[in-house]
Amino acid sequence: MADSSFDIVSKIDRQEADNALNQAIKEIQTRYDFKNTGAELKWSGEWGIEITANADERALAVLDVFKDKLIKRGISLKALEEGEPRQSGKEVKINCTFGEGISQEQAKKVSKLIRDEGPKGVKVQIQGDELRVTSKKRDDLQEVIALLKGADLDFPVQFTNYR
Repeated sequence: MADSSFDIVSKIDRQEADNALNQAIKEIQTRYDFKNTGAELKWSGEWGIEITANADERALAVLDVFKDKLIKRGISLKALEEGEPRQSGKEVKINCTFGEGISQEQAKKVSKLIRDEGPKGVKVQIQGDELRVTSKKRDDLQEVIALLKGADLDFPVQFTNYR
C-alpha cells in the first residue's frame, strides 16, 4: 500500500482578505466615532494594508475594526504583521502586511516538533515554502494534524492535499 500524505502550508485567501477590508471600510464610513477623523483603510501593494487617521488612537481603532472583520472571515491574525503608528504630516499612518508561506526557520521548527512529539514512522520533507508529511498509517497523519492545531505556532497553518 502506498504512503498517505498531506501538505502543511501557510496561505491567505486574497478574496476573503479583500472582503474583510471592504466590510471594515463600510463600517468606518458609517460609524459616528469615525466621522471627520480622516480614518481610511486601503490596500497598498499586493499584500500590504495602509491605515490613515488624524490621531494614534483613531488609527489603532481602525486596525481593531479590520482585525475583527478578518476574524469573522476566518483569517488568522497571526498572518497579519502590524507596523507601529507613525506621524506623516498631520496624519498618523500604520502599515500592515500579510505574511504568506513558511520560512526555513519555521519549517525546521515544525518538522522538529513533529519528529519529537509526533508518532513514529512519520516523515517530514521541506518543499520550498510548504512541508509534506507522509506516513504509512492515516491515523498517524491525523495525530500530526491534531498536534499542530494544538501547538502554539507564531504563523497560521492549513492542511492541504490530504491523500
